[in-house]
Order: sequence, then structure tokens, then C-alpha cells
Amino acid sequence: MKRVCVLLFSLHALTATAAWQAGVAQADITPTEPVPLAGYGGKTRMSQRVEHPIWLKALALKDDSGATSVLVTADLVGLSDKMVAIIAKAALEKHGIPRERLILNTSHNHSCPVTEDVLWLYYEFTPEEAAVKDRYTAMVYTKYEEVIGAAIANLAPAELAFDQGLAGVAVNRRRSRGPESRAFGGQVDQDVPVIAVKTGKGIKAIVFGYSCHTTALGGLSISGDYAGFAQLELEKSFPGSIAMFVQNCGGDANPLPRIRGKDAEATELASMYGKILAEAVRQTINTKMPPLIGPVHAAMGETELLLQPGIPFEELQQRLPNLSGMPRREFEHFIRQYETLGSLPDRVKYPIQVWRIGPDFQFIALTGETVVDYSLKFKAAYGWNTTWVCGYNNDLTSYIPSLRVLKEGGYEGVTGMFEYGHRAPYTETVEERITTKVEELMKQTK
Repeated sequence: MKRVCVLLFSLHALTATAAWQAGVAQADITPTEPVPLAGYGGKTRMSQRVEHPIWLKALALKDDSGATSVLVTADLVGLSDKMVAIIAKAALEKHGIPRERLILNTSHNHSCPVTEDVLWLYYEFTPEEAAVKDRYTAMVYTKYEEVIGAAIANLAPAELAFDQGLAGVAVNRRRSRGPESRAFGGQVDQDVPVIAVKTGKGIKAIVFGYSCHTTALGGLSISGDYAGFAQLELEKSFPGSIAMFVQNCGGDANPLPRIRGKDAEATELASMYGKILAEAVRQTINTKMPPLIGPVHAAMGETELLLQPGIPFEELQQRLPNLSGMPRREFEHFIRQYETLGSLPDRVKYPIQVWRIGPDFQFIALTGETVVDYSLKFKAAYGWNTTWVCGYNNDLTSYIPSLRVLKEGGYEGVTGMFEYGHRAPYTETVEERITTKVEELMKQTK
């Protein structure tokens, strides 16, 4: 009787995995002219060359319930509220993908063009530079529509499997900023989660993630940084596949060491980091990966992150004449808010998405530059080996500190808020509010 039960269970698992339909597509978003480069404030950096192409990539999954879910990854620094709204509206109207079944992740690449109003306080463009940015942004919107549609059009029977590897590229960057930062925690998440999409012809798609800023490079070339090199390496190893990089909770991690001012050496180092990450993925795929069994239960919700009090109007006016560059643009922004709204906004909306795939696996998609504590916390709560936590979804709202990072202070907890247009750091309820909303969404997807 025991052998019959085992056989029936095996047949059920095969039937469930075979019920998947998966489609994958990619769209080249490499600029065709010199463009303003994203990610670093200060004087506008115009691109001078292309190290390798950059991409939008989409994975569409249709389970046996008939629902279709789409994950889109991008070699971009981020998206804004405006961009997310435009992309999501087109996905719903043209392809019937509801918002909770569309996850938009960016690698936080610092070697890509500026788009729309992302990190808008960073830059001060000439009219010609702004026109270049707008032309590029229009192309990116078109490519998002195309890549989502192409992935859905390519749906075909497939099997999915999930497992994790390890890579030692990420270093907690808060400890690298001088003697005063040496007391900061050195937490990192060096897990490399991997989903392999397989057909009878082999590997169709490889979705992999890591918790680390894509800032190995800082020159004037277009590329996907270490994450781009990792994707290229994997597509060489698995011909015919499309490799998709998901940025996890890398808000307080950098690939270290880095080289500045020597582009050739920096590119070589970024390529090496990419190869290390790709090797971790290869080793994972070459093991017996546990199958992912559908369906996808999707939920999306929103909480609010409260802000501490901002600088009074009179003080902003007094300090403004002594400022220039980005600090001046920040203060001008706050003064405009006082003049038009009467006060500085005291909260930030914060969307969260959860996909529970089958009974055991959950994909938790957070918004903004989440620090590593969120990945470690939610994997500990919901399963180290069955939970994938990623940040950098939806809009690039700000750094999202944990309570620990907020209390420590520093850039990711305190001083980085102005550049995102927020009046002050978050209150000490920030981690609690995110945790509560994740708990609610996890219950909704059971």
C-alpha cells in the first residue's frame, strides 16, 4: 500500500509541474545616442560608449487556474510612481494582467540612462539633455509593452524548480565609510535564489537574485554592471535561455572592493563579480532542484510609512541662499510644498506584493531600497529555503531602513531621505508597519 501511495504522489507532482505554462521574452533598451547616466548625483554624466546591451526581460506564468502572472526585470536604476502607473495600465488594458499579478523589479543599475522623473532631484539638465532623456523614456515605455506582450504570447508547457546558492560578492557598505561607521552592523544576505524554467528542450529561463547594489562601475559606459555580466555569462552557459536578474534587499550592500577612475580595471572587476554570481547559479541549476508546484496566489496591499517632523518653513528660507546643487533643489522642493500644500507631507505610501506559489514557496516583493534586515527577517519567519524576498519593486521611493539601521543613523537610515524628496527620516514604526502588512498579505494568499 505504501508503494502505491508513493507512486500516486509522484504522479500528482508530475501532473502539477506539467500544468505550468511559461513564456519568456526580452527587449533591448540600449540607448542609440549619448544619454544622461543615472544613479549618481552631481554634474550630469553623458554616456560615451556601450560596454554591453541592457535589457527588459519578462517571465509570464500561467497556472492551472488559468491566471497569468508576469515578472519584469530591468537593467534600470529604478522606476517612479508615474512610470509604474503607465506600465501597469498598459499591462491591464492590453493583456488583462491585474496589478497584483505584475511585479516590476529593477536591478538599480548605475550604468543606465536616466528615465522620466526617477531620482529627479539628483539632476539639473540642459534643455538638450532633457530632450534626450524624454526620447529614451518614450522608447522604454514602448519596450515594456512589447516585452510583456511577447512573454504572454510565448506561453508554452514548462516545469519550474527553485533552490538557492551562495555568493560572497556583497559587503555591508555601511562599515566601509570611515572610522565613525565601524560600529554599524555588518549584516549581509549572500543567498542566491534561483528559479529554473525548463521545457523538453532544456532551460528556457533562469531567474536569479542577489542582495547587493549594482555599483561596481561608475564611469561613462552603458552596461548592466555586475548583474549584466552575470546574465551574459549564464546565457552562454545555457544556450537558448534568457537570464533575468532580480535585485533583492541590497540597500546597504555594495560589491567590494571597487575601483574608481580606472574604467578598464573596474570593468574587469565587475565582470569577475558577475562570473562569481553566475557560477553560484550554475551550481544551483546543476543540482536536483525541488519542483515548484502552482498555482500562483497573488496579493497586493499598501501601508503608510510615517515621517519625522521636517525643517520649519522659515529655517528653509534662511538656509536656502547658502546652498547649491542638489541640496538647493531639495530645499526649493520643500519650500514649494509649504507654499502649495500648507505643510510638508508626513507619510509615504508603501506598496507590497506577495506571490505564494503552491503550498510552500513565497515571493515577497517590497518597494524601494530595502536594507538586508528585511530579507533576513522574512526568510526566518516564513522559511529560509522557501522564501524569496526582494526590494527595488514598484517605485524607487527611498531607502527603507529597518529599525536597527534607523537607530544607527547614517545615509541609509537618515541622511539619504532628502534626495528622495522626503522631509525627514521615517519614524521608529517603519519596520513594524512593513512587517504587519506582509503578515496580512501572507494570510490572504493561503
